[in-house]
Amino acid sequence: MADPETTAALGRLVDIMARLRAPGGCPWDREQSHETLRPYLLEEAYEVLDAIDRGDPSALRDELGDLLLQVVFHAELAREAGRFSIADVARAIADKLERRHPHVFGDVAVRDADEVVRNWQQIKAAERRAGDGDPSALGDVPRALPALARAQKLGDRLAHVRFDWPDLPAVLAALDAERVELAGALAAGDAESARREVGDLLLTLASVARHLGVSAELELRAAVDRLDARARHVEHAAAALGRTLGDLDDAERDRLWALAKQALDRRGEFDPS
Repeated sequence: MADPETTAALGRLVDIMARLRAPGGCPWDREQSHETLRPYLLEEAYEVLDAIDRGDPSALRDELGDLLLQVVFHAELAREAGRFSIADVARAIADKLERRHPHVFGDVAVRDADEVVRNWQQIKAAERRAGDGDPSALGDVPRALPALARAQKLGDRLAHVRFDWPDLPAVLAALDAERVELAGALAAGDAESARREVGDLLLTLASVARHLGVSAELELRAAVDRLDARARHVEHAAAALGRTLGDLDDAERDRLWALAKQALDRRGEFDPS
């Protein structure tokens, strides 16, 4: 049960948002709509991820608050339009959690986490068939997801209906085939085909990540962080020699890059800040 302090704090936030939107409130807040808030919602979600990656509890608390504000803001816009309220939002997700956890709130027995996931997917499929939404097995995959995350989620949904490669070696074989097709398009000077083949290669890589049980999106973020940290390390080393990155010849660049990898990989320091 929620304690009185939690209830009071959440209620205060809802009241503040209503006041900001009310006549005499904040001009900026009163101008916003679901559409204008889209970039802020995405930005706040990424800042939560960043706080998690940095292992910073204080920052995570603050960023979760910013993300919660976006939820409350959108709910207030909907309440004003007579569509739904923040209470409806909370009630809907609470009902969904109870419905999708019959092993906790009902009498269904499960052996392990894998069976929980299978039951969850079956319940979702039944909800789609019974509801007014998209009945497709892919209907709950948002188009607004980052492309790699969407590719992996689509692949996961297809795997649940056995529309997938049988194992990791088969995916790696498909990856090799896509590389060959990209090389063929490049050799033929076919820029349009090469562009499509790059997309196919990335799509297949997302399936490689899925079969390995890792997130393609998060692993790419981690790789970009490593690139950032290593490049900055090389930049600092070059500056100590009175050079810039652009001044380095191939041999110098490769030597400093190898040193950066050794130094940062040894310390595990990939923070680009």
